[in-house]
Amino acid sequence: MVTAASVWVIVKKTFSLTLIFNALMTLGCVAGIIYGFYLAFPNWQPYTPYLLDGNLFWFAIAAALINIFPSAAIGRALHTGRFLFHHYVYGFFVLAGSSAYVFFFTPIPLQNLFLVDSSSIVVNAVRVCLLAGVALLLDDLPDVNKRVEAGLNWMKSKAFQVRKGLHIMQILTGGFAIYCASAMILSTVFVDAQRALPNSFCIGSLLITGITSFVLAKRGAWLKITPPTPKAPKLSV
Repeated sequence: MVTAASVWVIVKKTFSLTLIFNALMTLGCVAGIIYGFYLAFPNWQPYTPYLLDGNLFWFAIAAALINIFPSAAIGRALHTGRFLFHHYVYGFFVLAGSSAYVFFFTPIPLQNLFLVDSSSIVVNAVRVCLLAGVALLLDDLPDVNKRVEAGLNWMKSKAFQVRKGLHIMQILTGGFAIYCASAMILSTVFVDAQRALPNSFCIGSLLITGITSFVLAKRGAWLKITPPTPKAPKLSV
């Protein structure tokens, strides 16, 4: 029987996955800009004169990375059960299928998928599928195996030690993400309107990343982090 409580749990879980997906989308979009800025077009000054320096996109990358853990924590606190397999298994299936499709049916090497500028519907659909697979994997990462869980607990304990710094960084990098999005909007409107459609995805993702940073910081997401509880040793009989 479907209850209001179960629907709310599913909504929150979906919301958590959406935030993870958006953070990954920000990483994918900005990776292409960084690649173009450093390697493909060394003399390119992205979104000038509205963006002071292309290196500021590194702060957007930091914002996305900082948002992933608290975004995933929203969903991990819920008990949604599973259908046949853990979420990470479906994530592996999606990743494997998408990677195989890129390898056999697209001219773009997998390692360059997010670095090249492509308006192909197929290429962009595969990008979305890959990011969705990674989001499912990250959402359920502690359940992959004990070593992964131990590694995540170690990272969590280190994050606990610098939680105040992460809290401050979340606010600062979120502000830079919104600034980068604003610069892209102005550049698109006044300089290169032909890039409106492809730029819109990156702009939207950056704005959501920045807003997410502020909301999570207001909730004290990193300040509320607690060190992992050590498991009691098994008693031998």
